[in-house]
Amino acid sequence: MGPFNVLVVDDEKEIRDAIEIYLKNEGITVIKACDGIEALEKLGENTVHLIILDVMMPRLDGISATFKIREQKNIPIIILSAKSEDTDKILGLQVGADDYVTKPFNPLELIARVKSQLRRYVTLGTYEGKNTQINLNGLTLDKEAKEVAIHGEAVKLTPIEYKIVELLMSHAGRVFSISEIYERVWKEPCYNAENTVAVHIRKIREKIEIDPKNPRYLKVVWGIGYKMEK
Repeated sequence: MGPFNVLVVDDEKEIRDAIEIYLKNEGITVIKACDGIEALEKLGENTVHLIILDVMMPRLDGISATFKIREQKNIPIIILSAKSEDTDKILGLQVGADDYVTKPFNPLELIARVKSQLRRYVTLGTYEGKNTQINLNGLTLDKEAKEVAIHGEAVKLTPIEYKIVELLMSHAGRVFSISEIYERVWKEPCYNAENTVAVHIRKIREKIEIDPKNPRYLKVVWGIGYKMEK
């Protein structure tokens, strides 16, 4: 598989190193962090395709870190925990984790889970190996890293905001109706979604436009919908 980068986050060095050995044998590049704070720093500095994240850690635990990561990225997260209770599992999945492995774990099982999540990540089209960047006059979108930047400065978007920007930037110049945006992004039929889409458009403009009231990029086409200016 690959090329993939996996971020391994655990406060126990022995566990980080052991997981690294198994992942490297699969041709996967490993980035390591000892707690949630360092994980967020590494995530900002590197392209990461999957995260293995321990629950019990100092400074910032795995559940809180997952919540923060999910505010800006959609990459797969596998939670690790020494507890066998369902509480951590349910809480982890509720805040956005994709899978859960209980310590002590079988390394081969963990690798199988990693491969499964990476395959799903690729199949769903959220990862692309080539031509992953779109640039519209200083506004850039990296499909692989799930990141948007304006003149090189990263913009923090929610997953829904990112999906809207990706849709419009991938079809720059094309006008999308409100119902089409809603159905493509939310993946459900559109019923009175005008206000929902408008609120997200306004938030996106506040983040990517120098003057949100006079937008350079995200334009409204009155009576029809929205488009991203080429």
